[in-house]
Amino acid sequence: MISEPTAPDTSGQSPGVWGRLLVGLAGRMIGPWVILGVFLILIPISLPRVALSDEVQYYAYLRSVYFDHDLDFRNEYIHFAEEGRRFGDEAVANALLRTDAANPNPVTGLLRNVAPVGSAILWAPGFALADLGVVIANAFGATIPRDGYSRPYIVAVCALSALYSLTGLQLTYRLARRYAGDFAATLATLTVFLASPLVFYTYIAMPWSHANGFFLFALFLTVWMRGRDRERGVGTWVLLGIIGGLMLTTREQLGLFLIIPGLEAIGEYGRKLRGRDWLGAWWLLLRHQVFLGTLLLTITPQLLAYQILNGRPGPASTVAGKLNWASPHFFDTLIDPAHGAFLWSPVLAIGLIGLIWLGRRDLALAGMGLAAFIAQTYINGAFGTTWHLSGSFGFRRLIECTPIIVLGLAVLVEYLRPRVGVWPLLIIALLLIYWNVGLIAQWTIIRRAEGFRLGLIWDRMLYYQFIEVPGQVFTKIHDLLFNRCKLTTNQTC
Repeated sequence: MISEPTAPDTSGQSPGVWGRLLVGLAGRMIGPWVILGVFLILIPISLPRVALSDEVQYYAYLRSVYFDHDLDFRNEYIHFAEEGRRFGDEAVANALLRTDAANPNPVTGLLRNVAPVGSAILWAPGFALADLGVVIANAFGATIPRDGYSRPYIVAVCALSALYSLTGLQLTYRLARRYAGDFAATLATLTVFLASPLVFYTYIAMPWSHANGFFLFALFLTVWMRGRDRERGVGTWVLLGIIGGLMLTTREQLGLFLIIPGLEAIGEYGRKLRGRDWLGAWWLLLRHQVFLGTLLLTITPQLLAYQILNGRPGPASTVAGKLNWASPHFFDTLIDPAHGAFLWSPVLAIGLIGLIWLGRRDLALAGMGLAAFIAQTYINGAFGTTWHLSGSFGFRRLIECTPIIVLGLAVLVEYLRPRVGVWPLLIIALLLIYWNVGLIAQWTIIRRAEGFRLGLIWDRMLYYQFIEVPGQVFTKIHDLLFNRCKLTTNQTC
């Protein structure tokens, strides 16, 4: 059952003066402020820009609908391709403008866009506000291009992604507080944030869909959890349907998170039918129909976009053709030496282990959370040609599982703190974070020429992590803080 937030148990060994101070603070609700503080401290390393092919596809929906009122992305693709060519980067042109048997689509004549529309929907308020700001500024004499490409539009979209990530962190912290004290929930939330690819896709690769997807799943889990200790009304199911639909239209694979309410529904129907509560089962069925109906309405924009782009209400054939439903790379997703998620981000494995302790408090939630993680691992393993995510930092397709990992880690920290003390837990957290920071440094500025972006290079890994990373980061500290764009291949910042 769900428990109310509790202060950590202070029994066990004495943690020392500073440890006692931390434990004392842990009984107070300082977690949200600490999370906010860390988030703001890292803002100076952010890199708001739209430069990579995936980013361009997400962004093109918003710019094309807002300014051109269509889904013909040729002008958007040409603009960003030419921006890249200024720096000798042909990646966008090769990915989005190259002609083949399916591009442009032989039925519709439109260029391919394999990105979903959800991120554009989530960014729309910021984009519209930026446009209003441009209009007002120009009315007072400024000369900012009102074209959807100029700096205010790009910054607004990237800032919203970061804000969604922050909101997701706050929601995740609140979820963890149901089962752990403030110290454990705060440490778990920040450790997973900083020791996983989420931090990279919050500040560096900002206009991707992962921060948005993480926020939506954290929001879905929050609304769903609040209804576990009482019967959910129709309004709650409508809200869950809207959030679930946005999850699907932001990253299609996030629909597999609906396994959580699905498993819950199986258990509820079983209990009602065993108890011959026919009326209760009927009303539950009606509420679930409301949920499904709302979800279908919410994904209508995605189906319309598919129809316009592909001539049918389904994704491009290049996406569907990647899938092998036997998921031959299921285990590679987690433990492949070059690409495995547990090697890029060991904190994921630790958080999953923590689900054992969560199961002692809430067996159903632990089981459903594990099932959801397995479902995400399964669908990634089914991508026969792109399961490894070469060229991307970290195992980004599991970022949206962050709330599940945080829940497990928070309960594990809560269990260990009175047994091992505060400082060992802090040291382990810092080591996990440093591992991730070191990999970011190697991926971005240190071992890029060696092919680190194609996968982990274990040769001299510890030397680079603990010798080269601190030394080279120190020598580039000025550029990292004030001229980050100079360190990128495509300097369209």
